Amino acid sequence: MMKKLVLTGAGGRLGSYLREPLTKMAQQLVSTDILGDVGQLYPGETYVKADLQDFQALSDVIKGADMVVHFGAIGDEAPFEQIVGPNIVGAYNVWEAAYQHGVKRVVYASSIHAVGMYPKTEFIGTDVPHRPDTFYGLAKCFAEDLGRLYFDKRGLESVHLRILSSAQVTSARALGTWLSYDDLVLLVQRAIDTPVTGFAVIYGVSNNDRRGVDNSKSHFLGFAPKDNAEVFAEQILKEDTDIDPKDPGHNCHGGPFAAVPLGNSGQAQMNIVDDTKKS
Repeated sequence: MMKKLVLTGAGGRLGSYLREPLTKMAQQLVSTDILGDVGQLYPGETYVKADLQDFQALSDVIKGADMVVHFGAIGDEAPFEQIVGPNIVGAYNVWEAAYQHGVKRVVYASSIHAVGMYPKTEFIGTDVPHRPDTFYGLAKCFAEDLGRLYFDKRGLESVHLRILSSAQVTSARALGTWLSYDDLVLLVQRAIDTPVTGFAVIYGVSNNDRRGVDNSKSHFLGFAPKDNAEVFAEQILKEDTDIDPKDPGHNCHGGPFAAVPLGNSGQAQMNIVDDTKKS
């Protein structure tokens, strides 16, 4: 068991599902976000308020950590001026602080939006060139390249989880992109407990019949998702019938993010249920 694990973005929806399981993987889990608090803490968990853009504050949080699970960021498309601080400078701060303090590995919440402009008819692997659909996706590309650079030049391992859509299934697109919360936890666990990862990219997606991405080159991470969105297919396909094959929001891997003008919210076009876990 590790001595100390750090989770950024602990106040977010996905972070809320990771906190308790991560306390089982380290003697101490330090959760951090920009919120005043994240509610009741789990045994072994402490909370520190810190801004990703504040290098010293982040460095103080990361000092002594074995690994960092970096889920903190603006989680939607926004003007570049808003994205650059938390998502780009923040990523640099995490990697640089991790390097300075001898952290073994960063596990990073990347996104399908790093490659979101590829057509859905293409079964894309983890090694396709970046093709972002938004400034948000561009920031994910930056962090992936940052992770490769820090591994190649400084030996800091990183696993980049290209999450597709970890939320309740409310659209036809999600039949292929769904990552259940149980599979999300499993994905992060495997990214942590795999003995050697180097620089790695893996798609965060459940075992959906209709998934459009290929994880075959990431089998060494041992991620074997258990859930399948096909159980929702009959009901969803009755409800979600307004699909235009010429609309990038329907024919690109990035979904609505591929269709919105740069700087405009992609999540505003999606029916995301806020089912944040309460501790």
